[in-house]
Amino acid sequence: MSEFTNQNQHAPAAAKEESPSGFSFENTHRNAMIEQMAKKASAGGSGPVGYLPQATKTGTTIVGLVYKGGVVLGADTRATGGTEVADKNCEKIHFLAPNIYCCGAGTAADTEKTTELISSQLELLRMNTGSQSRVVTACTMLKRMLFRYQGYVSAALVLGGCDVNGPHVYQIYPHGSTGKLPYTTMGSGSLAAMSVFETGWTEDMSEEEGVELVKRAILAGVFNDLGSGSNVDTCVIRTDGTMTMNRGAVTPNDVKPFRDAINRSSKLTMRSGTTAVLKSTFTPAKIGGVSLADVTVTEMET
Repeated sequence: MSEFTNQNQHAPAAAKEESPSGFSFENTHRNAMIEQMAKKASAGGSGPVGYLPQATKTGTTIVGLVYKGGVVLGADTRATGGTEVADKNCEKIHFLAPNIYCCGAGTAADTEKTTELISSQLELLRMNTGSQSRVVTACTMLKRMLFRYQGYVSAALVLGGCDVNGPHVYQIYPHGSTGKLPYTTMGSGSLAAMSVFETGWTEDMSEEEGVELVKRAILAGVFNDLGSGSNVDTCVIRTDGTMTMNRGAVTPNDVKPFRDAINRSSKLTMRSGTTAVLKSTFTPAKIGGVSLADVTVTEMET
C-alpha cells in the first residue's frame, strides 16, 4: 500500500468521517523501516539493517590567528567525498575583499558559493560608500545568511582581515553563531590544531612566528585527522594593506620524488612521428561576426 493512500478508505462510514480525506504525507513506511533498523541496532544486529542512517560528515582543518601586525589564515587542501579523497589540492581560503579573506570548512559547494555571494555584496557596498570594507561587516553578512538557512548551508568559516580598527579574526558556525577571538580553529582537525595554538600562541608574535605556528597547527590536523591532508596553504593580511597568499606553503605529502624514482619502459612512450599524418589542412577564420556596433547599449536603472 502506498503511503499516499488513505488507509481508512475501506473503513465504515463512521470511521471515514473522523479522518480527513486526501493524501497522507506521514511517511509511515519510512518511519516503520527506521524503527525496525533501530530495533536491530539495539539488539546488536549487523548488516544493512543493523544501523540507523547517519549524517554525512566532511573533513577539514582551518585556522586563523592575530599577531601584532595583522592576521594569518591557514588551511589544508584535502576535499573528501565520503571516505574517498575527491581533490588533493582544494583551495579553502576564499577571497571576500582585498583586506578580508575567509577559510571554509564543510560542504565545498556551500563554502564556495557563500563566500562568492558575500564578496559580491561587499564589492557593491564599497562602490556605494567609497570606503574600505570592514571585517565586522563581512561577519554580519555571513551570519545573517547562515542563520536564515538554519544550518542547512554547511559552511563553517574562519574569517580574518584588517581594517581601520586593526586586525580581526572571527569564527562563524553553520547556524550563524559567531565569536571574535585572538585565534581559532574549525573543521574535523580543529582539536589537533587547537592544541598547537594553546601551547604556542602569544600576544606579541611576529609575522614569521605566526606563519610558522599556523603551519604547525595545520600539519597537526593533516597527520592526526583522516579528513584533512595533502598540503598547507597560508594567507597573511597586514595592517598596512598588503596581503601574501602562499599556495602549497608546506607539501609534506609530495609524491613526485616517488614517481620519479620509478623506471618505466620506453616502449610505453609514444614518440613524435609514431603515427603517420596523411593530410593536414588549415582554414582561416572568416572576417566578420558580431562587433560592438551591433550591440544596443541601454542605461542601467539606479
